[in-house]
Amino acid sequence: MQIGNVTTPFGRRSMTLALVKNQLDTAEARPAKAVDKWKAFRNACEARELLGIAQPALSVLNALLSFYPETELSEEFGLVVFPSNVQLSVRAHGMSGTTLRRHLAALVDAGLIIRKDSPNGKRYARKDRSGTIETAFGFSLAPMLARAEELAHLAQQVERDKKALRQMKERLTLCRRDVRKLISAAMEEGAAGDWGMIEGHYIGLVGRIPRNPTQSDIAPILEELEMLRSEILNILEIQLKSQKNDGNDDQNGCHIQNSNTDLLNESAPRFEMKQDAADVPKPTPRTDLKPAHPKPVDPIKAFPLSMVLRACPTMRDYAKDATIANWRELMATAVLVRSMLGISPSAYEDACEIMGAEGAAVAIACILERGGHINSPGGYLRDLTRRAQRGEFSLGPVLMALIRANEGQSQKTG
Repeated sequence: MQIGNVTTPFGRRSMTLALVKNQLDTAEARPAKAVDKWKAFRNACEARELLGIAQPALSVLNALLSFYPETELSEEFGLVVFPSNVQLSVRAHGMSGTTLRRHLAALVDAGLIIRKDSPNGKRYARKDRSGTIETAFGFSLAPMLARAEELAHLAQQVERDKKALRQMKERLTLCRRDVRKLISAAMEEGAAGDWGMIEGHYIGLVGRIPRNPTQSDIAPILEELEMLRSEILNILEIQLKSQKNDGNDDQNGCHIQNSNTDLLNESAPRFEMKQDAADVPKPTPRTDLKPAHPKPVDPIKAFPLSMVLRACPTMRDYAKDATIANWRELMATAVLVRSMLGISPSAYEDACEIMGAEGAAVAIACILERGGHINSPGGYLRDLTRRAQRGEFSLGPVLMALIRANEGQSQKTG
């Protein structure tokens, strides 16, 4: 038991269980033999927000440490300092008595110092004949020694958090610039797409950024902005590739060759040069030939699975164990939902060929989420597939609209 290591404050100051815990933790800790007091102080300054203390309290702590005669905190030289409030106020840059007492209490509550009050509440030291201090009453700096390693870890954590926040802000700035300029370029050059709606969504996302954002504030906004950027690039890439292919077809149209030489020979009979044009027999069309299958567009790029599930939470109700942990499980659930919605296998296969397996699964999830507004899911999927093949449809705006609708609904019900 550590009964002898717990002291109670003098006068009307109350004792709390938190203060008891701080004193017991300090007594039970196995501190280093000695710690540089100013290094420990700098770590406490770095970890100020995690410790829950204000900047002026650090000035008071600095003043208390200045009364400790040694550079290193060590039990060998004692850990109690006993300056008067007047002396502390001078070294704390003229802080008023009321403010000084408030910040001393804050340091005690934060577990950085411990009160060691005398019977009459005065601060003093009793020395032996040789001048060595036997007993001192004032403020114990033992927690600074006991928590030196913890303070160092807290300071490192704060530094890591600052670095992560700085990097996240950089990503956010770059992403905002990319999205803004891509939208402007698409509008100025007349690219196909609902750019007004996309710009409105971008403005809404930027408007959610607070003046002094934290990592938790930025993370969801950055995720949506990066998804919006990917979606814009996907739309523009499909259109640019379509224009390039059309240009190549126009340039190479007169050089089209048929690899079937028998068909070429059958459909191109030889005629005499002196034969009249009116007498030239017309080649009989081949009725047994089917038109070539239309060339599919590039598969729609996969979106973050967490974003898809935010937009389409109903999919979990049809998943095994009501959990979708990866894309494979989403696609397996989509096959089940496809059958439940009455969508034919051929319609789903066409969607997979044009949109990609992930894109088709996302399309099924969106149709399920909007089930009450769609009369024919199969026809709707075929229409989306045809539009996606022409580069006129993308899943990004649909997901964003569903996310906004779900969040708005949750706010109303909440």
